[in-house]
Formats: sequence, C-alpha cells, structure tokens
Amino acid sequence: MHRSLHVAGALLLGLMTAQVIAMMQVHASNADLYQTLLVIKDAGYLIVPNQQIMPRLREFSPAFLGGLFFTLTTGAGLSLLSLSAAWLWDRLLHRRWPFLILCLTLWAGSLIGVNLRGLSVINSLYFLLLPPLVFVATLRWLPSKSAARAWPKGMFHLLPVAVLAVLWASQMNGRLFMDLRDHLLLSNAVGSKINDFYYKYTLYPAEVFKSLDQKLLKTAVLDGLRQRPVALALERVLPAHDYFPVRAASGPDLRIERKGDRLLLVHRGDAVMETTLQAFLSRPVSVLRDFSLKADRDAFFRHVTFYSLLIGLPLALYLLLHALLCLPLGLFLNPGRSMGLASLLCLLFGLAVFAFFQQQRVGRVEKDDVEKALSSANWHRRVAGLRTVEDLRLEISHYTAYQRLKDSPHTPETYWLVRTLALSRDPGTYQDLLAFLDDPHPNVASMAFYALGERGDQRAIKEMIERIRTSTDWYNQWYAYKALRKLGWKQRASNPES
Repeated sequence: MHRSLHVAGALLLGLMTAQVIAMMQVHASNADLYQTLLVIKDAGYLIVPNQQIMPRLREFSPAFLGGLFFTLTTGAGLSLLSLSAAWLWDRLLHRRWPFLILCLTLWAGSLIGVNLRGLSVINSLYFLLLPPLVFVATLRWLPSKSAARAWPKGMFHLLPVAVLAVLWASQMNGRLFMDLRDHLLLSNAVGSKINDFYYKYTLYPAEVFKSLDQKLLKTAVLDGLRQRPVALALERVLPAHDYFPVRAASGPDLRIERKGDRLLLVHRGDAVMETTLQAFLSRPVSVLRDFSLKADRDAFFRHVTFYSLLIGLPLALYLLLHALLCLPLGLFLNPGRSMGLASLLCLLFGLAVFAFFQQQRVGRVEKDDVEKALSSANWHRRVAGLRTVEDLRLEISHYTAYQRLKDSPHTPETYWLVRTLALSRDPGTYQDLLAFLDDPHPNVASMAFYALGERGDQRAIKEMIERIRTSTDWYNQWYAYKALRKLGWKQRASNPES
C-alpha cells in the first residue's frame, strides 16, 4: 500500500466495521421503539413520533443513515485510538511488550466499562472488534521505514493537526456548536444540507442510548400488583411523568411488582430498586429519576460517543481529506513530498475555514446598541443583537426593526427571533409565533413550539396536539410534545386532547 494511504486505509476499515455494527444497533432500537409506540397508541395515548413516522422505523434507510452518527463518532474515536497506538508501538517504541500490555489492559478496561451496569452485547461489539482490527491492519500496512526517519517527519505531519486543534480549542464555550451551525453550516447551501441531514436522522440513533429520563414516552406494567387500590393510585401518577400503564408489553421500561410491603421496580426484566408506595406517591420525580439512573446501562457508551464527536470526528475528517489530496499529488510528486504538501494544504484549508468562521461571528452587543444592531445591514450582527435580547430578557416587539426581522430570508436570524418571542409578553406576538409553526425549516418551527411552551399560554395546547398528529417531522413533534408538557398538559388514556 502507498504509504500516504495506510492511515486512511486502516481508518476506513474501522469506519466500515463500525457502520455495520451501528446499522444493526439502530435497526434494533427502531424495532423496539416501534413496538413501544404501538402498545402506547393501542392504550389510547398520543404518540411521538406519530403514525406518519412510525412506518419509517421498520425501513432500512433510517437504520443505515442514522447509523452514520455512531460510525463518525464512536467508530472514528476508537479507530483513531487504535491506529495511534499501533503507530506509537511500531515507530517510536520499537514494539516493546510493556506498551502492548498497557494497550491490552486499556482494551479490557473499556470492555468492562461498557458492560459495567449489565451486559450490552451490541455496544460491546464496537470495543471488541474495532481496536484489534484497526491495530493489526495499521501494523500490516505501515510502510517499511526506520524509526529515526519516521520520528521527525511524523511530527511534521502532526504539526497542522496540533495548530488547528489549539485554534479550535480556544473557541470552546457553551455556544460554539450553535455558532458553528449558524455561521458555518446555515450560511451556505452545502452546510444547510448537512444541517438538515443531522436533524432528520440523528433522532434515530439518539434513541439507542438515551436514559429513561431522556426518553419521551415509556411503558409501565402493573400486572404484578394484586391490590387494585395500589394499582389505581400508581396509574394516576405515572402518566404525569410520561410512564404509560399498558396491559402488556415485551420488556416494558418499568414493571412494578409487590415484594412484601414494598414495591419492586423492574426494567427490561432486571430488578433495579425497591421503594415504598408512600415514597413513590409523595416523591415520584425523585424515585423515577433514581430508577432511571440505576437502570442506565449506556452511560459509559454515551461518554465515549460524546468525546469521539468532539475529537474523533474532526480528526477523522482531517485524515480522510489528507488522503484524498495525496492521491492526485502522488501522480506528480514522490510519496514524501506529496504527503508534505497534502499536510500543508490541509493546514491552509483548516485556517481558511477557521478565518471564515471568525469573520462571520460578531462579538457581544451591549444593551444600548441593540436597536442599532437589529437594524444593521449585516445579518450576523442582527443575530448578535437578537442573542442580547434573549440574554437580557428584553421585549423584542418594542424595537422598530421587529416587523422587518419577521421576513428575514436567513434561517439563523429567524431562529433567534423566534427564541426572543418565548420571552415576549406582547399579546400581538402570539399570532406571529403561531405563523412560525409553518416555517419550512425544522430549526425555526421547533423553536416556535419551544417558545409557545415557555410563554405558558394554554391556548396553544389544542394547536400543538393537532400538529403532533399531522406533522411529518419527528424533530418538530418532539419539541411540540415537550412544549405541551411545559404548559402542564397531561395525557389520559383514550382521550389525549383533555
């Protein structure tokens, strides 16, 4: 193998393996969610996603496309760790056994971590298969080269990565991801397509590893309770916390059984904790949160996925871009020079993206400058003004630019305008907010649901229920349901409007 491609080859092998696992994982999760929704619907409750989305849970494309999330996060992170370990062991440590023993220890520790709270076969496959596969492939495809020469040139190729990592790390704050979306993705057609893809397909993999507290709808079975008054008391409490009593469910999220004078709380066949009826009825939020925490098997997997998203994904994209540049450059230059030039071009490209991002961002707007910012010809500055309106909880309708802002062609601007309407107490803005429910962009429409929930106006309840039933966008349905719950609405079997 050409030496400029050995890294990309090992990485791609890991990513393809991860995609197979991820596709199976998301497919199994989708099938489980389908059965859960079917049982809840048959019990007479409103479901999210609705019946328009439910058939997609049984299709191939959501499993494949949703699986890309885990491929580009968990798969990329584990592949890069394994690739780096193999390179270090071979090039710098001359294949000394102590380092290999350390790697094997960490590998075993990761397998223990992912199964610490209960056996998780499909999550374990990532950790069981990817590290040895990528490690061995990297060793096999590494070009023959002395460690003395590999060290300085290897450091040269790592320098652009280090420079870009430092630059982007300097931007880390609570709003970085929103800024990336607003000023890097939604500012161009290609980025908008990536954004739309993300919001269309990431809800499928998200269901894979959500804790019970994070899941929208849960099933509860009470057939283990012989005393009818106890069951009735629990049936009144559980729906208020989105646990819906159903007659039968395969592996319900919560099964409550009697154990002497105590209640036994069971999740998917595993006894999780015990409590008393009095404690459950008096402190249901606390008990159910504790139950969710103790039943959560995916905490370690979520942490790995999160850090892989932050570090693994950008590094994987960098290495793949580097390999793509090496291919045409290798037609005219020798391998060493083509790799060096590819590294330089990757650095320049990364600096250009960083400069563009920085140019689009606008610093904080002070309160006295909000009016001027909202009337600016630069939509990025108008967005900065809207953020200040939200941060300081100002009344957006009092600004003369408000009417013009409603017709903005820029999605980020409309998104932040809708967020400010969540704080508005001007009665006239209520109809404006309802109009934004029909915005074609899911980011804007979802914020309109969020804003209606924050305003506390219960006139919106009937409208949102109808939207949930007819919408073809799962993301919007999710926000609408959360807004309904924020308004104090609670489900009742066979009568979701009440």
